Amino acid sequence: MAQPEKKSTILCVEDNPDNRMLVRRILLAEGYKLLEATNAFEAIDLLETTTPDLILMDINMPDMDGYTLTTKIRSMPGLGRVPILALTANVMRGDKEKTLEAGCDGYIQKPLDIDQLTREIERFLTRRANV
Repeated sequence: MAQPEKKSTILCVEDNPDNRMLVRRILLAEGYKLLEATNAFEAIDLLETTTPDLILMDINMPDMDGYTLTTKIRSMPGLGRVPILALTANVMRGDKEKTLEAGCDGYIQKPLDIDQLTREIERFLTRRANV
């Protein structure tokens, strides 16, 4: 099956440079356009002028965590339906439910599994395109 000429734009909100680099390598290799924010405030600034097709959200960030940022994004005009996938090392009982309650659409555990990450991104982008 031929790849579409225009790949989706994904915003990665991640404070850890190693994790950001890994996500960057994976997404660029898959042909996605990538926006990056190192904290919640950079993400909010970007989202005031850009609407990505999907957001990858680190949950454990300084200053403002991913739960709070996700709730803020959900209230921003035009962003309520953008899929948000949590990327988190929080794997205790109830953590997945907490991310979903905050407004995330999906949950991906760290350390990242490259195949799972690309599968989940495609699944949510396809679901969004069919809505």
